[in-house]
Amino acid sequence: MELKFQGNPVKVLGDEVKVGDMAPDFTVINNSMAPISLKDTKGVRIILTVPSIDTPVCDLEARTFNERASEIPDVTVYTISMDLPFAQSRWCAAHGIKSVITLSDYKDRTVGKNFGTYIEDLGLLARAAFVIDSSNKVVFVEYVPEVTDYPNYEAILKAAKEAK
Repeated sequence: MELKFQGNPVKVLGDEVKVGDMAPDFTVINNSMAPISLKDTKGVRIILTVPSIDTPVCDLEARTFNERASEIPDVTVYTISMDLPFAQSRWCAAHGIKSVITLSDYKDRTVGKNFGTYIEDLGLLARAAFVIDSSNKVVFVEYVPEVTDYPNYEAILKAAKEAK
């Protein structure tokens, strides 16, 4: 898989996740500094990885999913970045984010490595989207080829609506 960041090729560590795979485990940190892993999540989940919540593209992506999440009952949206939990918490409070859960991969980088989104040279996560059904099966994957571009919102939401 070839990804670019601002037009320049970047090397992404980890294994590419594919539709049909079981979701890889991970440990991230929530805004209260508590660890969260795959087993702590349930139901249909949209997992978004982004470089930094406090950049224009990531900001709009998280806001869009915050608004659109209400369209899909019983689906949880997680936005994961390398931002520190304190910064994520401030950003959510400043923007009224209530339907998206922000999580940080800064400590162990397990989402980045286990989902194939860790850009080691930049210390950031590539932009990607994963829809995981209630049995932890991956039913949708999108690795955005240019990290600074937006994901395919409609395809992600459609996959989440159809997942069980």
